[in-house]
Amino acid sequence: MLEDPAFWVLIALIIFFAIVIYIKAPRMVTGALDRRAEAISSELDEARKLREEAQALLAEYQRKAREAEQEAEEIIEQARREAAAYAKEAQQRSDEIVERRTKLAEQKIEQAETVALQEVRSLSADLAITAAERVLAAKVKGAEAEKLVSEAISEAKARLH
Repeated sequence: MLEDPAFWVLIALIIFFAIVIYIKAPRMVTGALDRRAEAISSELDEARKLREEAQALLAEYQRKAREAEQEAEEIIEQARREAAAYAKEAQQRSDEIVERRTKLAEQKIEQAETVALQEVRSLSADLAITAAERVLAAKVKGAEAEKLVSEAISEAKARLH
């Protein structure tokens, strides 16, 4: 029996349990567990209080949000009324501006037509002169004809551009 290792393991186990009981380890373990349970219980109580406070704050913020929405709707309605008034006024001003610009544009068109007619008449006269010069150049021969033709061409180019 003294040579059996199981016997010595049993003796060591019994001594270990005796030491554990002697130093009151179970009481220390249960004390630690009780303290931990109390800490958890107080944390749960604190969490409940925080939850109740959070719910109260949430209700307050929801009330404030509803009030803010109502105020925003009132502001939006007032802005719509003001925008409609501004739009009506802007439309009237726009109509007046369009009428003035239309009259101004009509005057400019009339002036442009007059200038264009004058330019067409001037260009027609210039082209008639150039054509006459070409006809004359065609009748005139030699170096003098070449000179007249080149001058007529350069003048026609200058007038057309």
